[in-house]
Amino acid sequence: MTAGNNGASTPEDDDPFGYLYADGQANGAQPPSGGYGYPNSVNRVRPVGTRQYGAPGAGAPQAPQQQGVYGQPSAHYAAPETLPGGAPSAHASHGGGGGRGRGPNTKGLLIGAIAVVAAVVIGIGIAMIGGDDDDKGDNQADSTPTQSQDSGEPTPSASKGDEDGEKAELPTIDAKTLSLQGGAATASDIKGAKADGGVYVAGFNQVGAKVTWTVDGIKEAGTYRLYARYGIPGVDADATLVVNGKAATRPLNMKNFGGTPKDDWEKGWQTTWANVNLTEGTNTIEVACNEGNQCNANLDQFWITEETGS
Repeated sequence: MTAGNNGASTPEDDDPFGYLYADGQANGAQPPSGGYGYPNSVNRVRPVGTRQYGAPGAGAPQAPQQQGVYGQPSAHYAAPETLPGGAPSAHASHGGGGGRGRGPNTKGLLIGAIAVVAAVVIGIGIAMIGGDDDDKGDNQADSTPTQSQDSGEPTPSASKGDEDGEKAELPTIDAKTLSLQGGAATASDIKGAKADGGVYVAGFNQVGAKVTWTVDGIKEAGTYRLYARYGIPGVDADATLVVNGKAATRPLNMKNFGGTPKDDWEKGWQTTWANVNLTEGTNTIEVACNEGNQCNANLDQFWITEETGS
C-alpha cells in the first residue's frame, strides 16, 4: 500500500462492501471492478485454479491444478498407495496380484476336463477290446463229435501234410469196394449214385446188415471227418457207426435234410458227416444196421477229410 488514505491500513481492513457505507464512500470506496472496492486495493479475485503461491523462483510451492472434468482423473493426481508410506489399496488382491480380483482358473478347468474325457475314451477302448475277445471265445466251435448234413456234395478227397511237407490224399471209397455183410448187396438200378458205374449198396434196411471200410494211409493220429453219401425215399434214416471196434455214442444221422418227396429214391441222394478218431496207419470203420436203427437207405460213397474240412 502507498502512503496516504487510499484504503484500509491493512489488507484485513479492506471491506469489499465499503462502497455501500457513508464512511466508505467518504474514503473513496467504489463498486468492485477487479479489486475489493477501495482504490488501489489488493486484487484477490482470480479464476478458480489459477492462483499462484508466490512468484516464479521465489521458492514457494505451486498448488496443484483443479481437475478439469468431473469423473476424469487429473494428470497431476497420484494415488496415495503410490506415495512413500501410502495406504495399501482396498482392492488389492490377497493373492499378490493386481488391484482386480482374479477370475476362475479356466486353464486348470480345461486341463481337468480333457483328462476326464481321455480316461473315458481309454476305458471304452479297453471294454471294446475285452468284449471282442469274449465274443471270439463264445463263437468257437464245439470240438465234440457230432452228426449233421450238408445238402451240397463235398469233394470226396482232402489233403493232410506228411513229414516231407507234401500233401497226401486222404482215403475215399465207393460202394462196390466195401466189405458187405448181413444181406447188404450192390445195385445200380436207381439213378443218381456217384460211385464208379453208378453202383450203390442196397439191402441195408434189415438188422444185421453192415458195410466195412478198412482205411489205410492215415499219416497222423487225430480227429477227422467221415462223410457218407446216401439215398432215402424221403424218410429219415440212421445207422450205428463203429470205429476200430468202438461204437459211437450217436448214430450216423441220415435224415431227409433236403426235404425230398416221399418214395422218390432218385431225388433222395444226400450227404451227412460225423467226427471220427483215427490212429496212425490202418483203421476200420463200420456202418451197421442194429436194433433201434432206421436203416431204409442206400449207401453210395465214403470219404475222410481233416476235421475243419468241408
